[in-house]
This record gives sequence, structure tokens and C-alpha cells, in this order.
Amino acid sequence: MLRSAPRLLAAALLLIVCTASLADDQVDGDYKSAFVMDYATGDTLFSANAHLPLPPASMVKMMTELIVLEHIGMGELGMDDVVTVSRDASGMGGSQVYLRTGETFSVHDLLMALAIHSANDAAVALAEHLAGSTDAFVELMNLRARELGMNDTRFHFVHGLPPARGQEPDLSSAHDMALLGRELAHHDEALAWAVMDQVPFRGGAFLLTNPNPLVGKYRGLEGIKTGYHDDAGFCLTAAATQKGVRLISVVMGAPDNESRGRETTRLLSRGFAQYTRLTLVPTAREPLPDPVAVKGGAVREVALLYAAPLEVGVRKEQSEAVRLEHRLPAKLDAPLSAGQVVGKAVATADGKVLGETPIIVAEDVEKGSLLQRLLHR
Repeated sequence: MLRSAPRLLAAALLLIVCTASLADDQVDGDYKSAFVMDYATGDTLFSANAHLPLPPASMVKMMTELIVLEHIGMGELGMDDVVTVSRDASGMGGSQVYLRTGETFSVHDLLMALAIHSANDAAVALAEHLAGSTDAFVELMNLRARELGMNDTRFHFVHGLPPARGQEPDLSSAHDMALLGRELAHHDEALAWAVMDQVPFRGGAFLLTNPNPLVGKYRGLEGIKTGYHDDAGFCLTAAATQKGVRLISVVMGAPDNESRGRETTRLLSRGFAQYTRLTLVPTAREPLPDPVAVKGGAVREVALLYAAPLEVGVRKEQSEAVRLEHRLPAKLDAPLSAGQVVGKAVATADGKVLGETPIIVAEDVEKGSLLQRLLHR
């Protein structure tokens, strides 16, 4: 049983979440590498060859999409901005929407073509529009990868196609693709597009089709991106949410489309089956069970509040071992201000810290009169 706070079912928006790492779990499967991550905390649930450098194929486009969306968020680009298609963009092979030199499309429409149809020509058109050239855009991609801690990754293209003779390949890892997928999942538009099956393009003259084998077939699926070429095999970065828990899964180097769908389903389902969340503090400003004594104040004691919600993620069999500890001084010295941080509530399991939230004073406490200070030592 939990001490110092009730165990409650997850509800509402949670501002502080932490998870016990399950990184020691290694999983075998029909792939070269795999990784499953908790979206809320970034902690590992299980993995296989997680840092093995492999070609990510079109999963590269997650970074292309992320950078465009981030520039839109910063106000440096607009969804309705007009993009003129260059000769280079129109000449891209592989998956495409057959853009023609000189045609114009909105940033929004090209993002949808990239996210849903994995269009290589749309990726190049967006990159050139934002950065002036694909080389300049690739520099942005690698810079953002370093910022995200994607230390196994080196991008050379904006689309993920295999390199031509004399060119270097894109390389990444299942771990890094999970980091990238997690960051992209912060953008609601990206998740919305990633689960669209078929969408009209060019006013209905062309149909964007989603190559993700799990769209419409896996409960709670939220995308995110497939990848394939001969050297890379079949790859899939997926996000899914069930019962308020979102997981990120990556499979790289599967032998066929059926395998990448099957293995992703297995990994996500295993994660949801083994993993649970406990809400220890349901809302911000939830009162602590007991007040704390005040030294030298106008009052003898003051009520305390949790500054923010606190939720922890653990294996289901660990849930009974979770404890919530209040780390506070025995007495607080007056004066005190409402909202002042005076300690913290720390969630632990078997000696491991899972998460914490600050403890604050509920109301102002003035310094007492001479008599009060003598009484309230």
C-alpha cells in the first residue's frame, strides 16, 4: 500500500511524470534493432541493439517535418506560405506526389504529402523553401539531432533515399529514432496526419496513401513514420496511447512490411501489458494530510500544498512497492510567503527515486509578536 498519499487512477493533465527504467529488458524479434520508450518521461521499457547504426530510410522525414513545424511554431514560416517547386524537387524519385517545376503549393499541403504519403519531392520542396537549399537544411537537421541527444545519427539527405555512388548514407539507431519520434509527437498536427489513411491531393486528382500497415488496425495508434529501401529493410516508428499511457516504438531492418507491423504490434502490446501509471498527487495545490509547525510565527502551524501533480510509471508488479515520502524540516521559520517552496514529495520504489514534486506553503505567515515568538518556538 502507498504511504502518505492515496493511490488514484490517472486523470486530468499531469504536469510532472516520471518512470522507473526498464532498460535491462532485451527483446528479440524479426528485426535488426528495436526500442520502446515511455513518451512522458523518455525512459526505456525494452530494447534490442538500440544503438546499432542503421539506415533509417524515410523515417529521416520525421526530422524534415519536425524542423518545418518548429519554424512554423516560431513564426518564421506559415502553413499558408506558398512554395514554388524547383527542378531538383520535381526530379525526385521513389515515393512522390509528382510535383512539376514551377508549380506552387502551400506549406500545409506539402507537409501532408510528406507526412502521409512519404513524398520525397515534397520533402525537397519544403527544405529548399525554408533553408534555401537541401544542403543548408541538412545542416539544420544534424544540429537539431545533436540538441535532441541523437548521438548515433548523421543525416545527409532530407528524404531518406539510398545514396548514389560516392555519397554517404543516412545512419541512425532505434534509440535515436525514438527520441525523434517523441519530439515530433509533441506536435498535434503530426500525429493527426500520421494516422490518415487516404487524403485527396491536387484537388482530388491524386490520392495520398499511408504506407503504415497499422493505420486503422491497432488500438490507439498515433503514427508516426515508416521507412523502406533495400539496404534499410522495413522500418517503423510508431506512437500509441492506451488508458492514458503513450508509448513510442521503433523497429528497424524488418524483412518485410508484414513483419514490421507484426513486431511493432507485439512490442507496443507488451509495453502496455507490463507497464502502468500511478497517480500519487492528482492535481496542483492538493493539500498535504498534515500541517507543519512554524517557529516564531503569528500562528503555530501552517497548511502545505503539493505544487504540481505527480504521476509515476512502473512495472505492474512494482506498484505495491511505490512510496510517497514528504521531505520537510520538522519546523518552518517565520515569516513565510504563500507559494514558498519548503520541501518536496518524492516517489520511490525499492530505493529508486521515480519522481518528485515541490511542497509549498498554502498561505502567508507573518513573524509573530514577542509573545507569539516565545510561545511558538
